Amino acid sequence: MRILHILDHSIPLHSGYTFRTAAILREQRRLGWETHHLTSPKQGGCREMVEEVDGLTFHRTLPPKAVWSGKPLLGELELMRQLERRIEELIVRLKPDVLHAHSPVLNAIPSIRAARRHGLPVVYEVRAFWEDAAVDHGTTHEGSLRYRATRALETWALRRVDHVTCICEGLRSDIVARGIPSERVTVIPNAVDAEAFTAGGAADFELKRKLGLEGAEVLGFIGSFYAYEGLDLLLDAMPDILKQRPAARVLLVGGGPQESQLKVQASRMGLADKVIFTGRVPHAEVGRYYDLIDVLVYPRHPMRLTELVTPLKPLEAMAQQRVFVASDVGGHRELVRDGETGILFRAGNAFALADAAARLLGSPDSWGRLKAAGRQFVERERTWRNSVGRYQSIYSRLTARPVSA
Repeated sequence: MRILHILDHSIPLHSGYTFRTAAILREQRRLGWETHHLTSPKQGGCREMVEEVDGLTFHRTLPPKAVWSGKPLLGELELMRQLERRIEELIVRLKPDVLHAHSPVLNAIPSIRAARRHGLPVVYEVRAFWEDAAVDHGTTHEGSLRYRATRALETWALRRVDHVTCICEGLRSDIVARGIPSERVTVIPNAVDAEAFTAGGAADFELKRKLGLEGAEVLGFIGSFYAYEGLDLLLDAMPDILKQRPAARVLLVGGGPQESQLKVQASRMGLADKVIFTGRVPHAEVGRYYDLIDVLVYPRHPMRLTELVTPLKPLEAMAQQRVFVASDVGGHRELVRDGETGILFRAGNAFALADAAARLLGSPDSWGRLKAAGRQFVERERTWRNSVGRYQSIYSRLTARPVSA
């Protein structure tokens, strides 16, 4: 079985998208399948048409020469044309059995067009809807003409591919509601390589001293600072947390679009000495920062994106046997069993977040139970081996021949 994966971007870029991709590709190869990998022009910064990263070979697509800034959809159309030409080249050269396009729909449409000319089946993997990501990035708003057009484009693609996969039940329900037969939609859930994660170690005293966290109870977040992550809500909750836990501090590790706004907010609220921004840290160093955190916080705001899509971070926290509080958006409710594997609070409510965080900081005797249950959940239900195995029946049906495992 030879599969050509068409991707938005990949490692060496770091994101939940690239980590999921790498895990899928490695597990499919472990199953004996031959995988090839093409990224869209959005990968950026590519000097070579083929690049090897961490044992995986990626074919790259050069960005279009024309720049259509400020002209809606013209840039996306040129991007899709460029990607379609590259898909055609690889179909001729590699002779894949299946095209497997991953979100966004800008990858699905060129895949559909190229596949139809060569009589190949297309699997479309939805990790989030393009229209919802655009809302969060501020490039459109729900109800706008652009939003409706983007949503219609997504539905057009969903109806024309041979099978749809998605990462959670929230997305599956939305896809089926668009008229896609339920038997053509399969959930391939987010997962982790449980064996790659171990329980956290002792805090690095020197790093703790350097960051001014000696004697502190540390609430933390490690990742990209996007608006939907709700880190502004965590800062809003800090005055109430401090009333209950005066030694509480917030450690924010990473960076992203909201970083400057969060720093301004912390300063405006008089929290500059209570909120520590480390900036981005090397991937190999991330574990040292995790070990400084007593309670991780995932305060995602309630919106379509977070209600429908499950994140990786809570799974990774459970695999590492760490305790956390998370908003009760739909994506979190699919993963977290409140009071058993983690603590949920009412999304968008700073007082609820403050109460949940302060209570968890004040009850360390409950941490061992939460850590053990989270790890057991991951090992039992959310390993990549279990998750990726679900592709087997899909590929077999589309190629009308068995796929060995």
